[in-house]
Amino acid sequence: MQLSIVIPVYQSEACLEPLVARIQQVLLPAGISFEIILVNDGSRDGSWRVIEALCARHAHVVGVRHRRNFGQDNAIMTGFRLARGEFVATMDDDLQHDPGDLPRLMAALRESDAEVVFGTTGTRQDPWWKKLGRKLNEKTLEWLLDKPRGFEFTSYRMLRGEVVRDIAFYDGAFPYIDALLVQVSTRFIQIPITLSPRYAGVSNYTLFNSLQMWLKLVVSFSIKPLRVVTFVGMAAFLAGAVSATVVVATKLFWPEDFGPNDAGWASLMVVLLIMNGLQMCFIGILGEYVGRSYVLNSRRPQSVVAKVLNRTEVDP
Repeated sequence: MQLSIVIPVYQSEACLEPLVARIQQVLLPAGISFEIILVNDGSRDGSWRVIEALCARHAHVVGVRHRRNFGQDNAIMTGFRLARGEFVATMDDDLQHDPGDLPRLMAALRESDAEVVFGTTGTRQDPWWKKLGRKLNEKTLEWLLDKPRGFEFTSYRMLRGEVVRDIAFYDGAFPYIDALLVQVSTRFIQIPITLSPRYAGVSNYTLFNSLQMWLKLVVSFSIKPLRVVTFVGMAAFLAGAVSATVVVATKLFWPEDFGPNDAGWASLMVVLLIMNGLQMCFIGILGEYVGRSYVLNSRRPQSVVAKVLNRTEVDP
């Protein structure tokens, strides 16, 4: 098997037939042996019925059904555990990623020593919050996990099979594919691709999803935020101690400069509000770590597979 294509599916019943047809149109004439792994992640529309029909007609289409919605990255992890290809690609289910670029991605890996290639899109006509979220994720990855600077991570990517098998060992309840990639490899390249309009329907990705993804990245793969909390707390303590020393010294040695109105009720309230706000933020960050540690220790499943079509074995 040369190529496994892992596609997380959510609310995309109208896109799946043309997506599979387009992949076959590209790969069959090229003589590339492939499988298409469609992971239905709790769709409420008819996506699973379409996947069943595709699996009945095509032996190289593998259908997977999650018992409920676990998230895009969790669905990709399920696909990774089933993938058998020398190379493994991930792409979206709405035909915005052109399957015609798959041979180019494979050739880029074959012709280099890279382990992961990303299809980069350059400028995109996305809402401002999507662009902001993408930039925030990029900068967070650079800070937390030393991602190469100026490198665009996208969901249209191709990996060598050995990298996929390394990532598939991760069984935490909150996987983040890009963070896992940075932890197992640094050999990345990127090639330009064209992003097409969505074939049908509307995007299921919202501002809330973007915030969830960023928070998962921040608190699941590094303790640097905790260190920031510690340093800011120490700085606030030192600033308070110095200020208190100055006030006491002024009162003792220069009482004439310490008038009755110098207590500054308004400024005191501002300081209290700022410090209390910082404390609440820090407690929230600590709570995220504690909560996720609890979930990990309670062995919350990363996903639960209800059914697999066109594959007899399912790795745990």
